[in-house]
Amino acid sequence: MTVVIRKNSLLLILLSLLVTTAVTAGQGLGAAPDFSLPDASGETVALADFKGQVVLINFWASWCGPCREEMPLLDELSSRYAPLGFTLLGVNVEEDSSAANGFLSGTPVSFPVLYDRENTVSNLYDVIAMPSTVIVDRSGQIRYIHHGYEAGNEHDYQDQIRALIRE
Repeated sequence: MTVVIRKNSLLLILLSLLVTTAVTAGQGLGAAPDFSLPDASGETVALADFKGQVVLINFWASWCGPCREEMPLLDELSSRYAPLGFTLLGVNVEEDSSAANGFLSGTPVSFPVLYDRENTVSNLYDVIAMPSTVIVDRSGQIRYIHHGYEAGNEHDYQDQIRALIRE
């Protein structure tokens, strides 16, 4: 029996291996690049606005099934930990935000959703999978990076957020 793997299939296999990986570092992976993006109302929101807080940045797209699945769970984390110095920023990476707005109308969230229509910020953060989640400590250092999402990952996020809030 001969097995033929096409270029596209090989790429999909390699991407699937990356989809649920997490990178962690006790001392940080470097400073989180600052950015400014518009929210749904057109107001500009900057990462620097949240200096001194633990920040989770979630890069997502409306066409991404795992992104849609984790959105309500992220909203729960945001609501639970916001009073303790935590902010969650959703960064939609689609050129046309109408699909994202449609999704959000049916699945509203309490955290700010920003629009990276030109993928400037996702490129700055080397986003390689959807969703991608970056957790930044109070001093602005990237401490955790998660590529992809599968059920249960929100428990890892919660543990990491709690640990950083206590620092």
